[in-house]
Amino acid sequence: MANSEKTLVLVKPDGVAEGHIGTIITRIERKGFKISALKVVKATTEQLQLHYSEKVGKPYFKEIETYMMEGPLVAIIVSGSGVVKAIHSLAGNTRPSDAQPGTIRGDYAHEYPDGILRNIVHTSDSRENAHHEIAIWFPELAVTAHKNAGKKN
Repeated sequence: MANSEKTLVLVKPDGVAEGHIGTIITRIERKGFKISALKVVKATTEQLQLHYSEKVGKPYFKEIETYMMEGPLVAIIVSGSGVVKAIHSLAGNTRPSDAQPGTIRGDYAHEYPDGILRNIVHTSDSRENAHHEIAIWFPELAVTAHKNAGKKN
């Protein structure tokens, strides 16, 4: 694909625990996008500090860290033309109560009694962030891409 771009989708621990992995992948594929890589991971403190670097010093960062380490998550690289904007839109508003029906969060996310914001998925909001986030969650691909950069076919 000449104008193909890549984005990161994380099915967060609540999305995994509630069995939404398959429906999220189906929604992505029905939009005509390709799953380029997928793995189940247990988030580390280091990954979360890199991913949420602008939030590390905030009082609510510990809450994010605890939530993202509640269980496994699924990291997905999605590719296609205009994929960053389209997938970010498909996810819906960050707050489940504000997310529109038809979006992933609008259909599957909900409020929890403990008040912790759990919202099923993370999606990159820009090409730059997608590139940065993919390197955090798929470091093995960044190394491979770097090794192959100087090789001729």
